[in-house]
Amino acid sequence: MRIGSQALTSALIVVLALTCCLSIEASAQTVLSNPKKVSIGRAKSDSNEIPDFADLKTPESEMRAVIERYNVDRGSLTRSYPVLFSQARQARFTKFYSDWLASLDKLNFDAMSQDGKVDYVLFKNHLEYELRQLGILTRQLAEIEPLIPFAESITELEETRRRMEPIDSAKAAALLTELRKQVDERRRAIESGLRPDGRGDIRSDARTDAGTENKTGAIRVKKTVANRAVGAVNNLKATLRNWYTFYNGYDPVFTWWAEEPYKALDQTLTSYAAFLTERVVGIRPEGTQTAGPTASTAGSGRGPGGGTLPRVGGQNAKPGDASDIVGDPIGREALISELHSEMIPYTPEELIAIAEREMAWCENEMKRASQDLGYGDNWHEALEHVKNLYVEPGKQPEMIRNLALEAIKFVDDHDLVTIPQLARDSWRMEMMTPERQLVSPFFLGGEVILVSFPTNAMAHEQKMMSMRGNNVHFARATVFHELIPGHHLQGFMAARYKPYRGLFGTPFWTEGGALYWELLFWDLKFAKTPENRIGMLFWRMHRCARIIFSLNFHLEKMTPQECIDFLVNRVGHERDNATAEVRRSFDGSYGPLYQIAYLIGGLQLYSLHRELVDSGKMSNRAFNDAVLKENRIPIEMVRASLTKQKLTRDFKTTWKFYGPAPTGEKD
Repeated sequence: MRIGSQALTSALIVVLALTCCLSIEASAQTVLSNPKKVSIGRAKSDSNEIPDFADLKTPESEMRAVIERYNVDRGSLTRSYPVLFSQARQARFTKFYSDWLASLDKLNFDAMSQDGKVDYVLFKNHLEYELRQLGILTRQLAEIEPLIPFAESITELEETRRRMEPIDSAKAAALLTELRKQVDERRRAIESGLRPDGRGDIRSDARTDAGTENKTGAIRVKKTVANRAVGAVNNLKATLRNWYTFYNGYDPVFTWWAEEPYKALDQTLTSYAAFLTERVVGIRPEGTQTAGPTASTAGSGRGPGGGTLPRVGGQNAKPGDASDIVGDPIGREALISELHSEMIPYTPEELIAIAEREMAWCENEMKRASQDLGYGDNWHEALEHVKNLYVEPGKQPEMIRNLALEAIKFVDDHDLVTIPQLARDSWRMEMMTPERQLVSPFFLGGEVILVSFPTNAMAHEQKMMSMRGNNVHFARATVFHELIPGHHLQGFMAARYKPYRGLFGTPFWTEGGALYWELLFWDLKFAKTPENRIGMLFWRMHRCARIIFSLNFHLEKMTPQECIDFLVNRVGHERDNATAEVRRSFDGSYGPLYQIAYLIGGLQLYSLHRELVDSGKMSNRAFNDAVLKENRIPIEMVRASLTKQKLTRDFKTTWKFYGPAPTGEKD
């Protein structure tokens, strides 16, 4: 039979595909011996990509449908009330959360499965947290109200439009003109309150009134509150623009009346935000941002109903410039609320003591590694030696790839966790932009690992800091944190097991889970050389430092500059990298507990591992698989699920995973 050219081509493709498959499988047996010919790696016995259907038919939580309905309803409400400063929004969300909380009492908790009880506790905890966040937001609004007395009027314009009420264009134009006068008057009052040196009340005593008015009408403003107000003004500008563009051009009468008053008010708000940024917050205009996040992205709360006010970020940061790092300390009360939500039964002060104890342990281990390298107890010199072990330009991606394959092989060799073949094959790599490196000086990971390394356009000093901060041994200690068995595997499993629990997502599971692997790898002797050990210890010290400086910042005991100095002097960071880390911590894109979640979450899982694996109740693989399948929930609820802990509908966190508050160095 004659074969046509198309059929012949198809046949050749099939033959080539089969040949490639056989070649890939053969080469995968030598994961590290010949890395240039290796695929991402094949499991010893898990090569079948088809899931175990029995695993997909596990009994479903009685709460899943409830949580999914809540998510949909909350999404509708959020879209209906997008203005963060709206009192109507506050009242509506308060009722929404309260009604859902009351409805839980109608459910038969005692008849639920363990998964159902866990989800009930998680959902109740979530609702209580959101209600507390609304209270915190109300207090934050009250703090900046003296700076934005025009907020309610702008908000009412947009809400009237969304209610589809008829508009009186002449009255709207008059209101816009009046609002412009209000903004100018408020600016003059703040200018009158500035000190002779032209700055606001930005003394180190951050507990002074946020916006106090004296007998002359002058207003003295705290730096951090002014920074928060800048985000609020930009948010109000966006709200006003949304209102204006709905009518402009479509309603010629509106445009005739409102076009010029709107433009004048918009320009006045822009000027006012710049004034607060430059004169009160103290940020040089050429060094930083002028626009804050929108209401939909602002805040550190995990739900759109709660959260905190928008803050000024650091979009245009410059190397060596820390002037844009202002932050917004939330105070002890708000920290306690966040810890309660995360089911962490320790005070901020106790967590700082834990971090100090862990830091002392790291320093002792650093000295041992330093002695092995011939530097005696001078571990800072040993650290300098390790920092200079970087690859030449152009070689960083290959180095990261090989380290990723090494970690996968280590996991396989120790039978630590199940790695589905698709997870092995689906991670990818991209290079991080120079601008992003000013906020994230080290690589980031997940399904895509973003590699941080200097580009040709960077100044020589910045190039050297980046290469030293991303040296071979620092990278070896954290590539697996970002990929497998860390963030990439976490994301892969969370998308496939109990995804409805995404509502309860917490960095204590995500970042803590990846950090837990660092602790476990240390115990399993992943560090083969003193340089390897220093690389792992550097990051462990860094996570200790994050707890110390971030909590002290939010307790108003450390300034951003003191945080930078702490990272440089205590941990050994390059100064630009330390600046970027502090900027990342306080620019408003992360919650106030995010930086402590790495080590604290890791210690939680490490404690649970001792309880279940070291005792012989579970194997490493069974334990780690089970943790991944619980999804991103507070670790105490992972523990409740794995241990079949008896739960009550009024469950309160009590698990002292670290024992009592430490009083001395770690043994």
